[in-house]
Amino acid sequence: MIQSMTGYGKATVQFGEKKIHVELKSLNSKAMDLSVRIAPLYREKEMEIRNIITKSLERGKVDFSLWIEKEASEMATPINAALMNNYYEQIKNITATTEIPMPTDLFATLLRMPDVLTKVDIQELTEEEWAVVKQGIEEALEQITNFRIQEGAALEKKFHEKLDNIEALMKEIEPYEMERVNKIREKITAALEKTISVDYDKNRLEQELIYYIEKLDINEEKQRLSNHLDYFRETMATGHGQGKKLGFIAQEMGREINTTGSKSNHAEMQNIVVRMKDELEQIKEQVLNVM
Repeated sequence: MIQSMTGYGKATVQFGEKKIHVELKSLNSKAMDLSVRIAPLYREKEMEIRNIITKSLERGKVDFSLWIEKEASEMATPINAALMNNYYEQIKNITATTEIPMPTDLFATLLRMPDVLTKVDIQELTEEEWAVVKQGIEEALEQITNFRIQEGAALEKKFHEKLDNIEALMKEIEPYEMERVNKIREKITAALEKTISVDYDKNRLEQELIYYIEKLDINEEKQRLSNHLDYFRETMATGHGQGKKLGFIAQEMGREINTTGSKSNHAEMQNIVVRMKDELEQIKEQVLNVM
């Protein structure tokens, strides 16, 4: 079954008081185009994260986010009471020796002193925490993969519908093929009778007509187009990772349809060819989204 490159996955894991969020979004792209936003604590694992995502998703424009949601108590900047008390004693001593009056808003003055509100937040990533984060990444990857499989199933259904339509239109051409040949024969014969007053070799004319009509024969194109339709179906059934191959097959189908149109020489056949092109164009648009 084919997979789409469009997908979304999200996971939340808990480690101590931390809530760790993982989010993945993907769109179509010719190759793997990975953009990551990682919380500072986990940046040392960026290469490992990239390898995990690339191995799992293979292709697509992927946005990955990893961030920490902390409790309000953890986010608050602590007041360094010991240092603040030290500043207070120094101000009091200076006031006593110099007779400079104490500040009117002493508490605000102390809070503005260096390092009283400086947050010392040195954290190291432990193996236990990384194991929990990795589990969150795996969960988000599983979600986005399931999303891609669902989208791929919808695409596959659409492709089968369009392939069946092209096949049906190809059969609609058949009644007009003999009609077209007879009309060409009548046109040439009528033109000869109008312009040439003398008798002409009817056997030779028949030979020339056969040669001319053979050039307009579309049996080979129909056969090749039928083969391409079957090959497209077979390729879809082989599994994911076939997007580029399906694109090449669609191009070959387009060549056969275009050749059929150039050889048609019949208004109704050309209308049918236009409808076939429309069905194929819809396939080509959606193939760009197949992994």
